Amino acid sequence: MAQRTVTVASRVGLHARPAMIFTQAVAESGVPVTIAREGGEPVDAGSILFVMGLGVPHGEAVTLAADGPDADRVLDELVTLLATDLDAPEAGAPAAGATP
Repeated sequence: MAQRTVTVASRVGLHARPAMIFTQAVAESGVPVTIAREGGEPVDAGSILFVMGLGVPHGEAVTLAADGPDADRVLDELVTLLATDLDAPEAGAPAAGATP
């Protein structure tokens, strides 16, 4: 079983938008992935309810695990995703209330 540990970069942790983006990426990968807080039980990383239920705050490390021929590739992609602030404004997009 392949495993990766990553620190959650999103400002709100794994809640709302970041959790949705993460769980969609897991579902689209087609690989069963689990996620766990340090010392906690792993949960299905494809379930937004389970992921949000973990209550992972910004800056906390989580462990991802997967099995199968594409596990390493999928975990590497998910680590990159979680290491990104998924709440940050998109590059080049105007800030809220800004006029072009």
